[in-house]
Amino acid sequence: MLTNIFSENPTKVVSDIEALGIPKYKAKQLLKWLYIHFESNPDAMTDLSKKMRDELVQLYSFSLPEIAETRTSVDRSSKYKLKLADGNFVEMVIIPAAKKNTLCISSQVGCARNCSFCATAQMGLIRNLEISEIVGQVVLAGKLVKPNRITNIVFMGMGEPLDNIDNVLSALEILQAEDGISFSPRRTTISTCGIVPAIIKLANSGIRTKLAVSLNSAIETKRTELMPINETYPLEELKKALIYFRKKTSFKVTFEYIMIPEVNMAWEDINALKKYVSDLSCKINLIPWNPVSGIAWTAPRNSHIDMFLTNSQVINQTITLRKSRGSDILGACGQLAATQSQKESL
Repeated sequence: MLTNIFSENPTKVVSDIEALGIPKYKAKQLLKWLYIHFESNPDAMTDLSKKMRDELVQLYSFSLPEIAETRTSVDRSSKYKLKLADGNFVEMVIIPAAKKNTLCISSQVGCARNCSFCATAQMGLIRNLEISEIVGQVVLAGKLVKPNRITNIVFMGMGEPLDNIDNVLSALEILQAEDGISFSPRRTTISTCGIVPAIIKLANSGIRTKLAVSLNSAIETKRTELMPINETYPLEELKKALIYFRKKTSFKVTFEYIMIPEVNMAWEDINALKKYVSDLSCKINLIPWNPVSGIAWTAPRNSHIDMFLTNSQVINQTITLRKSRGSDILGACGQLAATQSQKESL
């Protein structure tokens, strides 16, 4: 089986092509086609000789995930269901705003972490995404938004990115490489439910990226009910890992707090959150819970959100209300789920 070129670090691509006796500058031209023009068809790479193109297709696969379905929201967000080579599906979302285009990508088919508010959790874990399937989402999105560019990448789609940390880190190396997309670490965010050993590994990796932690409660028993991972890595252990991460990076940690009426929006929740973040350099994103089929909670009304946001001002940290985008196409936070039944229906 041929190696997928989107799984290879650009430095390795250059050395492999040079080993064929092809000049280095020609390898650089190839990389520009892949990561500047977002072109995956060698036949379209018109400044490469036919001989070189023939050699490339003997050396590499250039396949990308296939767009199986597109849905566009009233707010202009677009969700793409992507068919993978083995017939599984994942979803990615492009969120335009002013001069920005944020790409929300997936790292797994399904998820093993069973968070009670998330549609992806209902799938269970099917498998990790390969490096080429992660990078491939960015290449597809780059092509879709041309002549504009993807300005931000968030690993907030399907799956727990830190459960697939090796492939995620390798993908980031490719995306951030000078001969790759040269994507800024400041515009990249990995979201996690709180896998402590992987947070430490990320901190030690040398790969720079922002980190967002799905917190949702700073009360031990309540967070465990919402997020079973808390039983394995409780709040204090998580905090120690985040303090370590913070020492290794220039980026503040972001906490994501999904607001669920009658679950985690009382004064006791605010006071617990205030105590938990008091000694951390962080930001807090408040996110209204988005309805998910099969889960009996109700989304917060504007009055609930306004009151919680006002009461949260007692917390001495930067607090931002993140408005949901794409909820009408099930493309908002916690709503992505390319299920087996969807797979079979296409």
